[in-house]
Amino acid sequence: MQGGNLTIWSLFLLEGFSRYPTLDIVLFVFSLVTYLITLLGSISLILVIILDSCLQASMYLFLGNLSLVDICYTSASVPTLLVNLLSSQKTITFSGCAVQMYLSLSMGSTECMLLAMMVYDRYVAICNPLRYPILLNRQVCVHMATASWVTSCLSALLETSFALRVPLCGNLIDHFTCEILAVLQLARTDSLLMDVIMLVVSVLLLPIPVLLICISYVFILSTVLRISSAEGRNQAFSTSGAHLTVVILYYGAALSMYLKPSSSTSQEVDKIISLLCGVLTPMLNPIIYRLRNKEVKDAMRKVLGQIPLYQAHERL
Repeated sequence: MQGGNLTIWSLFLLEGFSRYPTLDIVLFVFSLVTYLITLLGSISLILVIILDSCLQASMYLFLGNLSLVDICYTSASVPTLLVNLLSSQKTITFSGCAVQMYLSLSMGSTECMLLAMMVYDRYVAICNPLRYPILLNRQVCVHMATASWVTSCLSALLETSFALRVPLCGNLIDHFTCEILAVLQLARTDSLLMDVIMLVVSVLLLPIPVLLICISYVFILSTVLRISSAEGRNQAFSTSGAHLTVVILYYGAALSMYLKPSSSTSQEVDKIISLLCGVLTPMLNPIIYRLRNKEVKDAMRKVLGQIPLYQAHERL
């Protein structure tokens, strides 16, 4: 459908991994298993944080929000990917593409901001423990988390609305999801305004948080090394190590996609990176925090211990 100089497509074709049809079953099983693990791990972590009164510190408030983001982020693209892997017609409607792009951008941006806030939480807890109840009380943390969601959702709305108004010369998206960079490759002409918006948002949500995270960890490491107690050092490294692992996984994938020259890698590599970022990383988040955090593991056992089926299994 055309109107003036604007072309609006009612249906998009997703190229996905159709160049390698023999991988469809492998990718389907991999994506389905990781998606189910993500849902199970994230939902259980949210429930444990809500049900256990011991997990009311600000770190767990941010962790609960991070788990919710992971659920929304993967649910935006993985169900469509699973359907298309088993279908000969890999299509998505215009409205579905718009929703998918918006959720991907908003949830990705929210995760970036939450990870930056979580390192600030670790910085205050380790470097200024006496001021922790004042600087990061419950009300402050709720405001910080809310600001992350609102800012990210508004920026994603701005990006999505401009991206979908750019005149397109085709409807074949060389990706398995409506990823904004893949959609903009169909643009008839370069849009200076869109390029500026993408640059500003990318800088605000990627390099700047990464820089703040790196600076914070320099102070954290310096403080931890001055702790005389080996047990205290191990506890500090344990809580900070889980967060640092998630940061490296997420920001490493995001930076490789959005802040690289367009000719440095092929589109197929971008798809693989996007798949790992959108499927594998959210699956690892609850696993990493659960394995590296003693309080979460204890709370999980306590909550599971109240389930009759689990009690019967333990007696056996």
